[in-house]
Amino acid sequence: MERLDKAALNALQPPEFRNESSLASTLKTLLFFTALMITVPIGLYFTTKSYIFEGALGMSNRDSYFYAAIVAVVAVHVVLALFVYVAWNEGSRQWREGKQD
Repeated sequence: MERLDKAALNALQPPEFRNESSLASTLKTLLFFTALMITVPIGLYFTTKSYIFEGALGMSNRDSYFYAAIVAVVAVHVVLALFVYVAWNEGSRQWREGKQD
């Protein structure tokens, strides 16, 4: 009996089973960045407000709200940029793998 390599096994499987691993990978990436989008800006907001702006720099309560909000907005943009970068590279990797089949 011949040994079948991985590409031949993928060709024998129905299309819905071939895409299952890429779907799971995409879902894991989406859930990871969703968790980052929730925790990082909120965590940075309260951390920078309490410890950096009010604690170390001695700013007033009103000023620290403003600058901590700026830090949180920048964090949101960084997480979004990272998500786009990872999604772009994952899509191009899957396209290259599909192109070789």
